[in-house]
Amino acid sequence: MGIFDLLSKEGRKAGALKKSLTRAVKKDAQSADRMRALEILRDDASDEAIYGLCRRFSFIYDKTIEDEQEKHWVESALIDMGEGVLPMLRKYLLDADSISWPLRVLDKVAPPDQIFEIINELVERNEPGYVRDPSKKIQMLTYMGEHREPRISDLLVPYLEDMDEGVRFTTVESLVRQKSEAVAREPLLKHFIKPEEESGRIKIRIAEGFADLGWEVKGFRGTVEKLLPDQFLVDGKGRIKRKGQG
Repeated sequence: MGIFDLLSKEGRKAGALKKSLTRAVKKDAQSADRMRALEILRDDASDEAIYGLCRRFSFIYDKTIEDEQEKHWVESALIDMGEGVLPMLRKYLLDADSISWPLRVLDKVAPPDQIFEIINELVERNEPGYVRDPSKKIQMLTYMGEHREPRISDLLVPYLEDMDEGVRFTTVESLVRQKSEAVAREPLLKHFIKPEEESGRIKIRIAEGFADLGWEVKGFRGTVEKLLPDQFLVDGKGRIKRKGQG
């Protein structure tokens, strides 16, 4: 095989990769054409191809069933590649507007310490405060609630002050799921009695969390009792209970 044959072969491979990168995220392409492009990216397995696979998570195809099938296929392909996808997966997580699917991949390919490192980096890039579309923050916070890791609760607490009600609610939900009383009890109680918090569902979720976890309202009892939704009370031990609960 001569030098021109080698160059031609490499050129064809590079051309096929370029076309596949484009076709894999072409929303108006046929699903079969997109799938063939995704298969080429999987087989190529270069950093560029891996990032291209991740980009398939970035849009919703009009045909819901096929959209889910393609995303499940990409998820499985990336998981099968193992830890080698982590550099490009991390890059995509930091760049993307929607991260629920790539977070599922992260869960399967990264060791716990590396998961925390990437979560910490996501938090640094998506701090509490106003954003036009808070969906990435909500996806991130939901994922954090699914991982029992003592350091995560510390990262969650500042989001109780976020401007978006959905972000604050998800933060409460995730703090309750973390079950870290030492970190979460006092910030949640302070938030419960905060006059600026007008969301009824947030107050109910905090009350439910305290009732389920058996945490005391010591230091806040008087104010908490005044603000408790009708379906709750504070018992003699200073714990929130649902009315009628034994």
